[in-house]
Amino acid sequence: MRVLGVDPGLTRCGVGVVDGAPGRPLRMAGVGVVRTPAEEEIPRRLLAIEAGLEQWIDTHRPDVVAIERVFAQHNVRTVMGTAQASAVAMLCATRRGIPVVLHTPSEVKAAVTGSGRADKAQVTAMVTRLLRLTEAPKPADAADALALAICHIWRGTATDKIAAALARTTASPAARKEYRP
Repeated sequence: MRVLGVDPGLTRCGVGVVDGAPGRPLRMAGVGVVRTPAEEEIPRRLLAIEAGLEQWIDTHRPDVVAIERVFAQHNVRTVMGTAQASAVAMLCATRRGIPVVLHTPSEVKAAVTGSGRADKAQVTAMVTRLLRLTEAPKPADAADALALAICHIWRGTATDKIAAALARTTASPAARKEYRP
């Protein structure tokens, strides 16, 4: 499975592509940041983020796009920019028929470090170790994007299987007979 992780942001939108499957070694296929100038008007910044994300999707052809779920912060302006960048990422993926999943920051931290309260340095250190990188991805937004991709590979596939199993148990008897594992 190839996952494009997106750590949404208006100034720095982290992107990271990871190949892998549960129980198998992970491999980084790409990492970077889509940047926009703070002095630029928001509509132009969103357009630049879209162009950058479209290029990443076209280049890496992910199976899934995993995006950090926006959560309420004290700074409304930061939340708005993050939400806008997140929406652009969803749009880019959905336009191409690529599934989009959202993971909370604490879910990502717990998946990668074992603690939902890990700090950025801990997340970056574990991403570096899990992907067997010679140096830590920089900036932190890029490491966070890789962490999102890792989280989805490890947790998202299990969640998908559970949802499919639940759907089968509530399906009609005829639908259950057709299922072959």
